[in-house]
Amino acid sequence: MRKAVIPAAGLGTRFLPATKAQAKEMLPVVDKPQVQYAVEEAVRAGMDDVLLVTSRGKGALEDHFDRAGELEARLEASGKLDELEEIRALTRLARVHSVRQNEPLGFGHAVAQARSHVGGEPFAVLVPDEIVPVPLPGEPALMQRLVEIHEETGGSVVAVQEVAMEDVSAYGVVTPEPFRGDVVRVAEIVEKPAPQDAASNLASRGRYLLAPELFDALDRTTPGVGNEIQLTDAINELAKTHPVYAYVYRGPIFDVGKKLDYVKATVQLALRRDDLAKPVREFLAELVARFE
Repeated sequence: MRKAVIPAAGLGTRFLPATKAQAKEMLPVVDKPQVQYAVEEAVRAGMDDVLLVTSRGKGALEDHFDRAGELEARLEASGKLDELEEIRALTRLARVHSVRQNEPLGFGHAVAQARSHVGGEPFAVLVPDEIVPVPLPGEPALMQRLVEIHEETGGSVVAVQEVAMEDVSAYGVVTPEPFRGDVVRVAEIVEKPAPQDAASNLASRGRYLLAPELFDALDRTTPGVGNEIQLTDAINELAKTHPVYAYVYRGPIFDVGKKLDYVKATVQLALRRDDLAKPVREFLAELVARFE
């Protein structure tokens, strides 16, 4: 399992005006852009080839993982060697490529742009506005577990979490069949069902490990919810001929796709940092006391 695809072609309208002149995926969460968290997660799972699916005006995503000669020279001259090593390490994370989605025709359409790069290999898809942090002791490793399930079963795997029934209309929701432990077989996956129509509360959370036959399924997929090509519809098509499983993940995922969630994620990720946890905790305690 070498290749990961990160769809990053959206306009980021929920974060206007901040995203008027910059990619949403470059908005920092603590001190890293969203896209970096996704690339680092793929690398932790053993993937060394990352394709960014971008759109017009998003060259900064690829630049972020490239060398920056002038900046490096200035950091070295000023003795900021820790910062120098940190930005040089970005260029060694993985081989990072990009391809453009020229029309905003949906999540599935964005993934379809990876076809020629992926070739005939299974591949991962990581949505950058769902941040999966480095696991703490006792927490599961999400992408590593998806790889394991694929190797055990030969099937495609979708990461899901239990959500409140009133929230299912924001997600792709699976119809599960028993398999074993924290893995279920996917009989169907439906994009954004109404709560009364949802078959379960198991919601997809932006992490997929997919067979290359997914691209043929995308070719057969017609526009669905929002008049867009939906990845969930293509996974349903794939499931007609290839097994698809869902891993019920019970670790943390920090959503940064909406403003309030972005603030919450920033605080929670800061609290997981050795260098920030104590002062952030003290600040929060002081803030809460001030408003009591």
